[in-house]
Amino acid sequence: MSELTGKIKVIGEVETYGTFTKKAWVITTDEQYPQDVQLECHQDKTSLLDNYKVGDNVKASINIRGKEWVNPEGVAKYFNTLAAWRIEKVAEVIEGTPVVDQPSGDDNDSLPF
Repeated sequence: MSELTGKIKVIGEVETYGTFTKKAWVITTDEQYPQDVQLECHQDKTSLLDNYKVGDNVKASINIRGKEWVNPEGVAKYFNTLAAWRIEKVAEVIEGTPVVDQPSGDDNDSLPF
């Protein structure tokens, strides 16, 4: 099992191929060099995205799937799929020190000394 954390960039529509359904979506990772990574949710997992929208910060648990396909010329091609099976909302990651609310205005004028 692997995990990816980042911001949802794109949520596609459910696609149906016979009895197989999938929904593709893209997450922008929150690392030094952010990557746009396409994930898929399959079958009953397509509903996992129903409670999320573009811009949400999430952590996706994924399985890496690989498949061989031999084309009509006999040449093998290989495909990889990142299949998400759990999605969790996470707090936004902000670099640096947390921002502390400062009082507005100049309250120091009211001090008695």
